[in-house]
Amino acid sequence: MIALALQTLLLLGLSPLVTGAIRLGKARLQNRRGPPLWQPYADLAKFLRKDMVVSEHASWIFSVAPYIVFVTALLAGLMVPMVSVAAPLSLFGGALALVGLLALGRFFLALGGLDPASAFGGMGSSREMTIAAIAEPAMMLAIFTVALAAGSTDLTRIVQTTLEPAWGLANPMHVLAFAALFIVLLAETGRIPIDNPATHLELTMIHEAMLLEYSGRQLALMEWGASIKQLVLMTLLVNIFFPAGIATEITPTALGAGLLAYAAKLLLLSTAIVLVETTNAKLRLFRVPDLLSIAFAVALLALFSTFLFP
Repeated sequence: MIALALQTLLLLGLSPLVTGAIRLGKARLQNRRGPPLWQPYADLAKFLRKDMVVSEHASWIFSVAPYIVFVTALLAGLMVPMVSVAAPLSLFGGALALVGLLALGRFFLALGGLDPASAFGGMGSSREMTIAAIAEPAMMLAIFTVALAAGSTDLTRIVQTTLEPAWGLANPMHVLAFAALFIVLLAETGRIPIDNPATHLELTMIHEAMLLEYSGRQLALMEWGASIKQLVLMTLLVNIFFPAGIATEITPTALGAGLLAYAAKLLLLSTAIVLVETTNAKLRLFRVPDLLSIAFAVALLALFSTFLFP
């Protein structure tokens, strides 16, 4: 129960900080001052204080969707090893449960965009499901590539296997799986070149279009859930493919060192995301499936390589 509470607090507290770090890094790389690092916390506090405005066309689905999006992202985060190899909810599901929870949150996010009968919301929901149809299989194949080496889909067991000396980080199949999962990370979090989280242009937005009708506490839960989901996917990348520094013992010293290593890996991955977003332009909407298809093909090639070159 202590581990469950600590990881919950880490997910809730760290996810807005990662979002703020990425925004600040992009601004500095573009020679702008940018928002302060703690701006996401201020935004969440502001949204939580405001009243909600609900469309007269909305049903109960519109009101329930933010809570489901938030809870599913939080439960998915509790299944992923963060500071220690032992995830609090690892016994309740592995990679399949993780992907299922994220898919459930996306399903209700799309329903929430459709429910108020807004043209922009319906457009964003349609685009979101189109992207998900390619991104989810690519994510599963990338995780299965590493799961085959561990002989289990349990994420705790996968991280323990990657810590062994026999694990080959420079193995081509692992490099391919990492590249595929990195592209999926950009797609799942709505980042350039897939989507631009800082725009509200109706012809280009995907994730933001589904949130236009939300306000107040509901908008806070949506934004917070998106930040937690981003942190969960980043944790998958850094702890599965770069598990160095993660705590293998439940002691204060090991957990402290694991937290520092985890923060350093998140900083490096955030820097990579900032570089990709700054050096690339947003793709045209009809070119996005092509990029995701490349991620799927790369993940499939990585999975087949585990059978061809055991």
